[in-house]
Amino acid sequence: MRDPEIRHPHPAPPYSALPHPLATIRAGISGFPSPAEDYVGRTLDLNERLVKRPAATFFMTVTGDSMIEFGIQDGDTLVVDRSIDARPGHIVVALVDGEVIVKRYEMIGKRPYLCSGNSQYAPIPLANLDCQVWGVVRSVIHEYAV
Repeated sequence: MRDPEIRHPHPAPPYSALPHPLATIRAGISGFPSPAEDYVGRTLDLNERLVKRPAATFFMTVTGDSMIEFGIQDGDTLVVDRSIDARPGHIVVALVDGEVIVKRYEMIGKRPYLCSGNSQYAPIPLANLDCQVWGVVRSVIHEYAV
């Protein structure tokens, strides 16, 4: 089993808005509304939804299985924001001793660690390592095979 590496950094590309239905709940019974009503005038703009700071955002693709318990799987795309200061509990993309990794930043006692979301991988103590945080993961895009 491989620790996740991240490949293919991509700047956030522009997206056009996609149709996005508005889910509504009707309290009274007044006939059957048209299913098309929910689609009128609504769109979903992926830039607006996933990219809060375009100049500081990039995408990366994950390989490996060390973050599966945090919902990050092999092949997923991460939306990473460089403008967010990493705090304990954040999932970060970091360069550790020359290797790009994705981990959750944690404090264990008073010491900083990068922790996996898979019990097969031990936490990485940052005490004597060269570590540079590249950004905080804002979103994970997971595609299903169809």
